[in-house]
This record gives sequence, C-alpha cells and structure tokens, in this order.
Amino acid sequence: MKRRFAGSVLAERLARGSGKQVLLVDRRAHIGGNAYDHYDNAGILVHQYGPHIFHTNSKDIFDYLSHFTEWRQYQHKVLASVDGQLVPIPINLDTINKLYGLNLTSFQVEEFLASRAEKREHIRTSEDVVISKVGKELYEKFFRGYTRKQWGLDPSELDAQVTARVPTRTNRDDRYFSDTYQAMPKFGFTRMFASILDHPNIKVLLNTDYREVKEMIPYRQIIYTGPVDEFFDYRFGKLPYRCLEFKHETHNVPIFQPVAVVNYPNDCAFTRVTEFKHLTGQEHPKTSIVYEFPQAEGDPYYPIPRAENAEIYKKYQALAEATQGVRFVGRLATYRYYNMDQVVAQALTVFSQIAGLDRSNATDLKYEPGLTPLTISMSLNGNGNGNGHRNGNGHGHKGIRGRRRRGPLIPS
Repeated sequence: MKRRFAGSVLAERLARGSGKQVLLVDRRAHIGGNAYDHYDNAGILVHQYGPHIFHTNSKDIFDYLSHFTEWRQYQHKVLASVDGQLVPIPINLDTINKLYGLNLTSFQVEEFLASRAEKREHIRTSEDVVISKVGKELYEKFFRGYTRKQWGLDPSELDAQVTARVPTRTNRDDRYFSDTYQAMPKFGFTRMFASILDHPNIKVLLNTDYREVKEMIPYRQIIYTGPVDEFFDYRFGKLPYRCLEFKHETHNVPIFQPVAVVNYPNDCAFTRVTEFKHLTGQEHPKTSIVYEFPQAEGDPYYPIPRAENAEIYKKYQALAEATQGVRFVGRLATYRYYNMDQVVAQALTVFSQIAGLDRSNATDLKYEPGLTPLTISMSLNGNGNGNGHRNGNGHGHKGIRGRRRRGPLIPS
C-alpha cells in the first residue's frame, strides 16, 4: 500500500537521472506514504499502515532499489484461522490434510480439489474464480467471509481479479508469494525512502497540500500521485475506495503468533493480525502487532474493482489525458491496484517517457550537479511542522529557499 513509491522513484530519477530540480510535496508528516515504518514506544520497528512485503520477478527493479538499501531475505507466510485451526493460505497440500484429517499426496490432493470444483462456463466474478478451482465448501471457509469484510461486498459482486491473485497449490509450498526476489529493506522502508530522496536537487515539503504552494513556486510539470477524482474536484462523483483502520498493540511476550500474518476469514471484525518482528527479524523481549479493520470511510487504500467504478474512472482518465503539464502516476492516480514493484515499474516507465529514453535505460543515468546558490524572495508561512532537516525517520524536509524551482512539482 504503496502510493508514495511512484513520487519518490520519479523524484530520484528526475534529479539523479536528468538533473532536474524537484519539489516533493506530501500532506502527511513523513515520507514513505503507506510503506512508512518507525520504532514505536517499545522500540520495535512497526509498519504504521499495515504490513508491506517487497516481492518481484524483475531483476531490473530489484537491482534499482538495491542502490538504496541492503536487504534481509524474507519468505512471507500466512496462516488462516479456520474451524479452530491455523492452516496455510494459499490453500496447499498441508491445508487440506490438516483441515480434513487426511494424509493425501500431491497427486491425491489434486484429485480431491478437482472433485469439489464446480465448473463455471464464464468466469466473471471473484466467486466464480474460487468455486471453479476448489468448490463451495472451501470458498465459504477461506474466501467469502474475508472478502466481504475486506471489500464490504460479496465476492459475487466483485471482479474476478480480486481472488484470481491467490493461487491454489497441490504441493507443500507455504510461501504466500512465489516471486524470484523476496526481501525486506534491512533497515526498514523509511530509511530506504530517505536514501532514495537523498539528492541535492530534491526538496521535500511535508504537512502540506500541493495546492497551498503551487501558485508560489515556478515549475514546468506536475507529477500527481494522489486520488484522481480529488484532483478534478469530484466532477464525476467520488471513486469508491476501501479504507482501513489500524489498532496497534505491544505485548510483553517475545512471540505473539507463529507467522507474520494470520487471517481471520470468518470470526472477528478484523481481517488479519500482523506481528512485525517476523518481517523485520528484530530481536526484542516484547512484540508489537496490528489489527486491520476495513471500513468505507477514511484514507483511500484499495480501488474497488467493479465494472461501474471502472466506467467512472474512464471519465477521469479522459480528463487526465487531456490535462497539459500534469502526469498521473500510481495506484490512486490511475485507480488500479498495484504491488510495490509494479508502482516502481510504472514510475520508471514514466521517467523514460519524460527523458526520451528506452525503458531499459531508465535506471542508468547518474547526474550529480554542481549547485549555484540563488536567493529568491519567497516566504512560506507554515505551522512549524516539518521544517527541520530530513533524517533517518523521514520527518522534516529540506527547505526550498535558496534554490530556483524549475523542475517538476510532485504532490502525493
């Protein structure tokens, strides 16, 4: 969840790759967007907005991000609380054997699932996807309740893409992802973002809506990564998003649960519980967790994939394409669900278009300019928040005074 990846990557590429001057503007008090992590009061590294796990099959993207962080190898595993047991999800051989008290082989579990699958002539909805693979019983146990909590809609009302992302396995592979590269930034996501943005041509302005300052600062182009409907003052109505509320807790035990994430498809108002020490590898006598409660109102997290929403977005997309001097990048600006690596890929593609480069060369250029100080008569009246030098926790910003702004303004 992930919306500031686009702005940060584009800021870095435009500054280091093309020598542009960039001002990155964010409403929040920190960099990193939804991937922001920090040390809580107990001294445990937590993800403020729920778990973020990096995974990709792209060597190009992994190598690019490796310029800004060392990695901790990590294979993400998830259990689901079903029928009073914790069983692997995605469904695999061990899931079936444990749930039904069986001792099937891989070949036998394939037959088991095939015997329960119900053929659907046309796969239109998320319900169709799951029932056609594993049948109604497993659909009810693992998917229907979770989906209804997560999206506020029945799977029969959602596009097929929602559940198509979750595989079904007939072996014992209990990894949630099967990507070639799976790792966590060794010192956290915020430190990685701080490194990405550490360039003399990049200034960061926090606690600020870009509309507060855009008339005060000369710029050539805006790269917008916020909600596209908000940019156009909701001309065609609000695009529906699913929002989240987080309840963080610290417990006086070293381990709270056996894996990083446990899903609760049927019981409880929350969808999942995350224990961060599994993700980070941190050693600490206490442990911190977070409960996730999906809701209809709040900060937008997930575009809701329904045909009628796609039709509304098409109207905004046409406006966006007709708007000169603005590029719309990222999940909220393009109303599409992206993993982190997909957002990075999109940002690199946009940079290659701006710079007139082949996409394969988008990460190659390095530009470290000499700086000529220039005084500009300008004052920004702020509330004092975020006016310090940016540090390892991502708070504060580098001021804009004393540098001519003629590059992109990147609000998010």
